[in-house]
Amino acid sequence: MNGPTLPDRPALNRRCRLQWEPAQGAHVLLYPEGMVRLNDSAAAILQGCDGASSVAQIVGRLEAQFGATGLRAEVESFMAHAFLHDWIV
Repeated sequence: MNGPTLPDRPALNRRCRLQWEPAQGAHVLLYPEGMVRLNDSAAAILQGCDGASSVAQIVGRLEAQFGATGLRAEVESFMAHAFLHDWIV
């Protein structure tokens, strides 16, 4: 993967809150600078960022959850984006 080095066990930044927003009909990530509406995949990735699970474990759970294989590059790409925006630490 090119880009930032991801934490071994990524966690949602304490300044951020991930929640279901009925008015949006989607999960949203609230942070001091604003809010971002997430698609189902992005929400599932961030839900896995618990500070205890490795990137490989998160990928494995997502592949099982979505009945897919080969998701690692896509998951790492989103995590890199989240890391650069300080959503995960």
